[in-house]
Amino acid sequence: MNEDARRRLEDLLDREIDIARVLAATLDAERSALTGASPEAVQLKAAEKTRLLATIEKLEDERRALSAAAGQGLPGTRVPRGTGIAETVAARWRTLMELMAGCRTANEVNGCIINLRRSQINQLLGIVRGGSPVTYSPQGKTIAKALRALAKA
Repeated sequence: MNEDARRRLEDLLDREIDIARVLAATLDAERSALTGASPEAVQLKAAEKTRLLATIEKLEDERRALSAAAGQGLPGTRVPRGTGIAETVAARWRTLMELMAGCRTANEVNGCIINLRRSQINQLLGIVRGGSPVTYSPQGKTIAKALRALAKA
């Protein structure tokens, strides 16, 4: 890999790392918003997350094109790995992969929080609408008991 291509790839990886760090912080803020009481904060953080993911995708496309043009393979580039990868590029790549793995985990946690909240809301709506809540018998079987609606419009 020539010096210019290596430097450009390092710069691009540095930008990806910076965006991944911002994404990690945004995911943490999103988790806080999800456990808070402000739907507006959740919407803002979700929009920011979407914007950051689009930026990462764009940088990823640039990185793949640059790697292919330089004949330098990194995982995910569809170019066979060469033996001449610069250690500085490899170190940046490992850092980026570690950050993105942390972001994936944080996003999965946020998804679990969303699903839990959705389930709670559906249960509450069922109670308000007078639906049959599901409970468990002493034997562990599910029982649906009909309740009267709390209110009618």
